[in-house]
Amino acid sequence: MGYIEGVGRQQMVMFPESLDEYVAGNNPVRFVDAFVEGLDMQALKFERAIPKETGRPPYDPRVLLKLYIYGYLNRIRSSRRLEAEANRNVEVMWLLGKMTPDFKTIADFRRDNGEPIRGVYREFTEWCRKVDLYGGELVAIDGSKFQAVNSRERNFTKGKLKALTKYVEEKIERYLEELDENDAQETDNEKPTKEELQEKIEWMKQRKGRYDELQQQMEEEGKSQISLVDEDARSMKLGKGRGSVVGYNVQISVDAKHKLIVDHEVTNECNDMKQLSPMANRAREVLEVESLEVVADAGYYNGQEIKECTDNGITPYIPGTNSSSNRRAGRYTKKDDFRYDAEKDCYWCPAGEALEYSHSGPNKHGRETRQYTTKACETCEIREKCTSAKGNRRIPRWEYEDRLEEMAHRLKADPKKMEQRKLIVEHPFGTIKRSMEQGYFLTRGLEKVRTEMSLTMLAYNMKRVMKLMSIEQLLTALVT
Repeated sequence: MGYIEGVGRQQMVMFPESLDEYVAGNNPVRFVDAFVEGLDMQALKFERAIPKETGRPPYDPRVLLKLYIYGYLNRIRSSRRLEAEANRNVEVMWLLGKMTPDFKTIADFRRDNGEPIRGVYREFTEWCRKVDLYGGELVAIDGSKFQAVNSRERNFTKGKLKALTKYVEEKIERYLEELDENDAQETDNEKPTKEELQEKIEWMKQRKGRYDELQQQMEEEGKSQISLVDEDARSMKLGKGRGSVVGYNVQISVDAKHKLIVDHEVTNECNDMKQLSPMANRAREVLEVESLEVVADAGYYNGQEIKECTDNGITPYIPGTNSSSNRRAGRYTKKDDFRYDAEKDCYWCPAGEALEYSHSGPNKHGRETRQYTTKACETCEIREKCTSAKGNRRIPRWEYEDRLEEMAHRLKADPKKMEQRKLIVEHPFGTIKRSMEQGYFLTRGLEKVRTEMSLTMLAYNMKRVMKLMSIEQLLTALVT
């Protein structure tokens, strides 16, 4: 028995008469084509949405937008690779009408149409809402770090510069000592010569001068770190035991109904502490609902952000953190061992004593806080387990702390909410970074990476929608 044999390359074949016959009726490119054709490019403010009457005719922005959406759907983001696909890929030939824009034209389109491209993402989100693909009841928020076009070696923090400067100074000192030794004794053939040492010293001095310039620049600009390739990128920790990456913090809000992304944002904030209320409020506006439940992990626990959510009709579910120094020292903590009595406006301590209201005032963060204390600490038998202070134990209470206590009660009553969070919001990042291979940026600068991320999020949502509905159903929904 032989192998399966192909058709001879010289054999005459009959090709279909039209390019359309190469693209099946259920091919996703038909949905991409129909969606883009339905956009108002002028209202979205795309460059060249209205061609000039004179000069060389430009490409229709719809053509280049279709090419980018197709590329991001199929793990092709580079302008040079997209150029190659336009010349050899039958689906792209059908999508673009066999037009073959060069890589520079393709790259310039993404660079010059940042806000319009982000507007296309919002248009698709709005269409998904209209066809009832969002539930609008529960949204999960999460963030993930995406690598920037900037290596660790080209990123400098204050601590890193201090360590590098110290290292260079020590090297210079060592080379100077070797230089003195060479002057005092006969030259050893195995040791560097005087000229070689002087070259090394000069090179080290140049490095030190560069580090001094960077430190001065940080102080003048009020920055905590500097990236030399992508100025907006920052060194960010990835999590316990996972090191760090020079990149951006990508935030998403995901609806629970079909795991579709509601909204996204790219920031160079190194943590999620200030991201809860902006993302939650934007999700509520996009979904056009008056109330919304939001779940996030402990990295979003911030009293002020939680207050902002509750002020705007958003019910947050976020597990509290206990970073108290008392807990690390093995002593009683406010969260675990002291109980607030709202009726008597006091705290009950582990020894059964009441800590009563003492005075009010702003804390170190500027928040209005009530202080509670008791004189019973002076004779308390378990004082050592409670406080190391010379005076009595004090308990601060933020004026809006009841919001945090209400949230803690909600989580205790419904612990499955945190399990839902993982199921809702973690797999989109996994899909984007692994399956779609888009865990890093190709462009530089915050505005440009935001545009790039909008294309990624648009592609992700399109993939999800095409799993939920057939292409025929989607095409019908577009025109109704």
